[in-house]
Amino acid sequence: MRLSELASVGPFFALRTEEDSAGASGCLPLGEEAVRARVGTVAERLGTADRRVAASVAYQGIAGRLLSVALGSATLTGRVPDLSSGRLGWHPGRTAPEDLWLPRPEALPPSDDVAAQIREQVLHGPLALLHAATRAVVPVSGRLLWGNASSSLAGSLRVLHAWCLAQGRPEAAARALALAEGVLDDPVLRGTGALSARGPGAPSFVRTTCCLYYRVAPGGMCGDCVLRHAPRAR
Repeated sequence: MRLSELASVGPFFALRTEEDSAGASGCLPLGEEAVRARVGTVAERLGTADRRVAASVAYQGIAGRLLSVALGSATLTGRVPDLSSGRLGWHPGRTAPEDLWLPRPEALPPSDDVAAQIREQVLHGPLALLHAATRAVVPVSGRLLWGNASSSLAGSLRVLHAWCLAQGRPEAAARALALAEGVLDDPVLRGTGALSARGPGAPSFVRTTCCLYYRVAPGGMCGDCVLRHAPRAR
């Protein structure tokens, strides 16, 4: 499976796919060991002792990478790469965007419902495993983490949607939006935020949960933060 076009969308959409062992240097499977190392790295870079904040930011970063790759590939090729945790390597000590290594990437079987395939094979696959590993390492709200996944997906959609339009591919932009809406309709993400695609601008998203970043950046809040918007009815 060729994923070279994805890298041109942005750094969150890129995967390292070299097959030599040097590519795996320092990489770990998506699990508690990697999460523990990543939380420590993020806490140090944020200058905080609040491990809940570090765990939240770490999870959002890796969720953004996994969902960007899945959404981007599905939009541009109609196929979703196999991101099962047994094949995927993650280097928890490098800078954002989180460094992922997937040697010899293979596509999942063709599907008539690609959004459902992303939900089943990515959301309930490596992201669910990472969700459980994060909560095992740090006592952070599970709902908060799923809200981070929704926010990450919306961020990926905005970047991909804008890129498709800039490339003169409005049909791909519309496909990206439809796929993201389908993924956000999964029960674990439903109610964690509201996606709006009205008007000619980029899709917008408002969360119903908070990632806690404001705790380490007083006065600083994310663009989709529930703290800067009136709560939306569920």
